[in-house]
Amino acid sequence: MSTVVGPARYVGASVHRVEDARVLTGHGRYVDDVSLPGMLHAAFLRSPYPHAKIERIDVEAARALEGVVGVWTGADLAAAGVYPMQIPEPAPPDYLRPVFPILATERVRMIGDPVALVVAESRYVAEDALQLIEVDYEPLAAVGSAEAGLAEGAPIVFEEIGTNLIHHDQAEYGDVDAAFAEADVVVRATWQQQRLTNTPMETRGGVADYDPGRDELTYYAATQGPQLVRMFVAGLIQHPVQQMRVLGPGDIGGSFGQKVGVTREEVAVCFASKALRRPVKWIEDRVENLTVGGQAREETAEAAFAVKKDGTILGLDVKLTMDHGAYPLLPISTAIFTTLIKVMLPSFLRTRNYRWASQTVVTNKAAYVPYRGPWAMETWVRESMLAKVARELGLPVEEVYRKNMIPLDEQPTTMATGPTLEGMTARDTLERALKLVDVPAFRAEQERLRGEGRYLGLGIGVFIEAAPGPPDFGEITGLGAPRDPARARLEPDGKVTVFTAQVPHGQGHETTLAQVAADELGVPFEHVRIVHSDTRDAPFTLIGTGGSRAATMGTGAALAASRALKGKILELGGQVLEAAPDDLELVDAVVRPKDAPDRGMPLAQLAQVAYFMPPEGMEGGLNANDAFPQPRGGWVAATHVCVVDVDVETGEVRIPRYLVVEDCGTMINPAIVDGQVRGGVAQGIGLALLEETVYDEDAQLLTSTFMDYVMPTAVEIPHIEIDHLESEPLAEVNSRGVGEGGAIGAPAAVANAISDALSPFGVAVDRLPASPARILELLGRA
Repeated sequence: MSTVVGPARYVGASVHRVEDARVLTGHGRYVDDVSLPGMLHAAFLRSPYPHAKIERIDVEAARALEGVVGVWTGADLAAAGVYPMQIPEPAPPDYLRPVFPILATERVRMIGDPVALVVAESRYVAEDALQLIEVDYEPLAAVGSAEAGLAEGAPIVFEEIGTNLIHHDQAEYGDVDAAFAEADVVVRATWQQQRLTNTPMETRGGVADYDPGRDELTYYAATQGPQLVRMFVAGLIQHPVQQMRVLGPGDIGGSFGQKVGVTREEVAVCFASKALRRPVKWIEDRVENLTVGGQAREETAEAAFAVKKDGTILGLDVKLTMDHGAYPLLPISTAIFTTLIKVMLPSFLRTRNYRWASQTVVTNKAAYVPYRGPWAMETWVRESMLAKVARELGLPVEEVYRKNMIPLDEQPTTMATGPTLEGMTARDTLERALKLVDVPAFRAEQERLRGEGRYLGLGIGVFIEAAPGPPDFGEITGLGAPRDPARARLEPDGKVTVFTAQVPHGQGHETTLAQVAADELGVPFEHVRIVHSDTRDAPFTLIGTGGSRAATMGTGAALAASRALKGKILELGGQVLEAAPDDLELVDAVVRPKDAPDRGMPLAQLAQVAYFMPPEGMEGGLNANDAFPQPRGGWVAATHVCVVDVDVETGEVRIPRYLVVEDCGTMINPAIVDGQVRGGVAQGIGLALLEETVYDEDAQLLTSTFMDYVMPTAVEIPHIEIDHLESEPLAEVNSRGVGEGGAIGAPAAVANAISDALSPFGVAVDRLPASPARILELLGRA
């Protein structure tokens, strides 16, 4: 079934991306391309200490430097009425909400904490002025890990909350004690996922432009949520929200979750522009990005699975510890991420018995931010445990999956944690992947090569993703919105503009939403323009783009608004052509009677009527607004299969084969879908093998450049095979998000493959990344 009703000329076709014509020819427009008359440049003085008291700040020499226009400290901002930050109410239960200033005042709490803001005629002068600021620090003992933060007598990062345990959660489903009592075997393990950073090609930044004549503040921002930035920044600097506009410059060079919230730097830059009455630009350099741009994924999970000898899983018991970093990302509490991990961990498993506990610990590190699939720890834990269960019981891992997966014929049902499972095809993707890989043939080749001293391994990673999930998923997790709005407008020349609440940052929404609208309206694809990322025009939603919602919710909203506009077009056409609207159709940009197509009127001509000669009682022009409600189903399912070749002498890992079998429903644009899957897998491989943000025990950052923070290149990324399933749709809009799945499934598949390769040595990967040094360390234990 197509995403839209009627003949689908564009949906399902790999239409060339609208964005490519400008991006690939160097005509994209990013924040750093914004240049305004009289524009100034900002730079931040940052703390060299992870934890210290600020005894004194002297900025007079910096203020006196020629070319410097303004210098502010945290005390200056507070005196000017800028509010400090705090996660807003209603906060999750048991989540503590420290208050912290835009610029550090009495204390710094991480390497790179912003202490002062300099605005100058050029970035060069601003950077020179930073060197003239004198700060006297009294270094304090720092918290370098979650474990250290929980230790007795540990330094307290936020003294006002009196503890480093900022959030804890416990939950139990079913009868866990009975499940473990009934078990033949209890399989236990501890899994550690490393800290990493999002590293988008374009770092964070913004340009603030205050118009004193109108008391209007315009902020050009690389953000996933312009409405959210507008609301919070305006409130923090006490500027009327109706007189603030946030808009994207045109393009965003990636985000992966890093640009989803409101940052302290953009609050300071907007304040400075208003104070100076001139435009102010701030662009983060790469060292800043790796240091303070936001980090993710540092979690440790202690897991126990109660199992029968035949591989049946009776119960789960998981305790998670998350390293929060110092400051929360406004307005997102990290409790959202632990909740997502908790809810999603049982996933496709039949068991109803599940015990959960989590603790989130403040440390002297950069803020924890979402990263492409921020709940991915649940997949790493579950998939690694399933592989370990198979090894300990001496069973093929695929048989353990088959024993425990909920198939389609047992749905609708619910996950152990409550969300409805309907149309969830994880078992189908697994069976398809196993067939394509030919596991028996691989095992025979694996055994033969071991005799020659080569160690191949095969790893499986299966996951389901709420993309966006069923309506009750948002109710259970507190994440998401049940409706997504859009607006469609017929222009005077007969072309169509669709205004979306989505904020693309590489996903191709300008193309895919236009495909949907063009099919619904019966107009050429080239006649549809998608407008986004401007709070003045875009329909209101705080979410913007995130959480794999766009393929369903953004698409559905564009469809709903286009359909509403089509209804108005046919109604006007009925008056002009003296026919009932139900007797008309819109084909190839012509409104025509179904039984007399030669009597049609071009849409451009009808648009002239709408704008310049509207019938009595009709206002000029044609506009339509609508919102799309979250439908049933909403699950993406995928199986990743990775084959590795591990050199046990060097620890090097090669990936000769990588396969993804995915069910994301109807593909609007298959080329874009495959690009999203491959991009996610590339990031997941980087996470599995290379990337790690490293702090020492004193919370000193050791990976502040790409010399130390190792990213994957084309050399490390294999050809990624993709096979698509398309299950029976549950709703008219049957497209689901794929942007995060690759990064969720790949780490588990790669790590399990390495563990399989090293199984003759009796060791397995229990910590990421599985770098050559770490593999040699494992082999040393053997």
